Amino acid sequence: MTTVAAVAQILVALAFVSIPMLRHRYGATTAKANAEAELRRQGIPTRVLAENKLTFDAGGHETAVPVSVAAVMAAVAALNLAGNEWGQTLTYVFSSLVLVGNGLILWSQLTAVQSVQRAFKRKGDPMLERVDVPALLKAAGSGFPSWTPILQNVRHGIAFAGSIIALVAVGLA
Repeated sequence: MTTVAAVAQILVALAFVSIPMLRHRYGATTAKANAEAELRRQGIPTRVLAENKLTFDAGGHETAVPVSVAAVMAAVAALNLAGNEWGQTLTYVFSSLVLVGNGLILWSQLTAVQSVQRAFKRKGDPMLERVDVPALLKAAGSGFPSWTPILQNVRHGIAFAGSIIALVAVGLA
């Protein structure tokens, strides 16, 4: 059963790096260009993106965290494949963390508009408060391939299901 856990963990690792790869490919180019075009349409200077560190690529923690999760899941999978007893213990810890973390990621995606609106309001800048955030995020989103929402859903499904399968598999081992 630890082999089943390992396969699930490898799939989770791959799922975690899928979105940063997509964001690296399209975020700094077409998504950013579309967001800037939307800001110009709204009469807002495009510099507000840089001034407020609003990017659509996967820089900083948006790459470091998923790559770290993938590395940890791959390492735990290797322990499980090797039959090392630490694989089971670490599966309980890290697969549980992936479940919680992925839930938080999903929540942040579902509340992105409200989060950006609150962040802009906290700045106290009247220009930022004028930004039509739903239109801005929709424009940026249109800079990604049309299949991006499908990839996001598959990624979440693999992260949730893979973690549950790994936990059940090591529990049965």
